[in-house]
Amino acid sequence: MKRVIVDYKKLTPEVLNLLTEKFPDGYGDRDIIVFDNHKNETIEAVEVKTEDTIYLVKVSSKLHYTMTNFDTKDVLELNNDGHVIVDFNDND
Repeated sequence: MKRVIVDYKKLTPEVLNLLTEKFPDGYGDRDIIVFDNHKNETIEAVEVKTEDTIYLVKVSSKLHYTMTNFDTKDVLELNNDGHVIVDFNDND
């Protein structure tokens, strides 16, 4: 099984959906995995799995914003790489 470290800027709709399903009320301290990457930087992430991949999604306030404002009924805006575009200036 491969492991992929991903930042909120690189979230695909599939991974974002997995996150919101696994953590419908948000994630807590017990859900966070802390590890050092290959550059010896400490990373905090939450884990979601597919059949063949473990995604370690870096924890940040922007990840929390993205998860709380994600609605599976909405049509997501994607960039050219297929990543979800998050607008932090949206004042709905």
